[in-house]
Amino acid sequence: MAIQYKRILLKVSGEALSGPKGTGFDEETIASICAGIKAAHDLGAQIGIVVGGGNFWRGRSSGKMDRMDADKIGMLATVMNALAVKDALHQQGVDAVVMTSSFMPQVAECFTSDKAIAALESGKIVVFGGGTGNPIFSTDTASALRALEIGADAMFKATMVDGVYDKDPHKYADAVRYDTLTFTRVLDERLAVMDSTAATTVCPSSCSIWASPPTLPRLSRAKASVPWSGNKTQKHKLKNSYFPPILS
Repeated sequence: MAIQYKRILLKVSGEALSGPKGTGFDEETIASICAGIKAAHDLGAQIGIVVGGGNFWRGRSSGKMDRMDADKIGMLATVMNALAVKDALHQQGVDAVVMTSSFMPQVAECFTSDKAIAALESGKIVVFGGGTGNPIFSTDTASALRALEIGADAMFKATMVDGVYDKDPHKYADAVRYDTLTFTRVLDERLAVMDSTAATTVCPSSCSIWASPPTLPRLSRAKASVPWSGNKTQKHKLKNSYFPPILS
């Protein structure tokens, strides 16, 4: 069976890895997420993964701490999560490697696009840790950057809801779900599906973006939903589907 996207970048939030616990690791949840990733990988998709660190640390909630130090702690949290995801993939028989944005040879290999692409083409899943390697920038931006650096056909962002809303539907009962969306509207209305730096990074490219919930056991079988793409003006229908379409 043919796959629709040969190479993808999946962004998984740190909170998604904590499952119902809300903090730290939930092994059952991580195993479920990795089972979906494995199913897509088994079909031939080349997969890069960027993980957040919110299950351990959120820089914006660091009180009076210096912003630069707070963000560095957050970057280290994403490295811990990357190692956990790699280990979970290994337990399911998937060859995976962690690459970090900063040099830490005792922990993982340092990222370069050439090494990452070579690993993907050899059949490995590459888990990216450390964000962009710089404070201020979010892991959304790291996802957009890595997607472009590895030449991904699509970037999938695992979210906690079933689409894009004008505000958090978990907090506001009157939240409105969008049926169509463009990058321009994301920026103009400051939609929180991803930060503006990430959106503007991907916007000029041909890489499509998909939003889907974090539990991905059916990732390889999904066929519904349409992304908003790098085309700033064209609108795309966002069908009611939880999972991004890997298969054509």
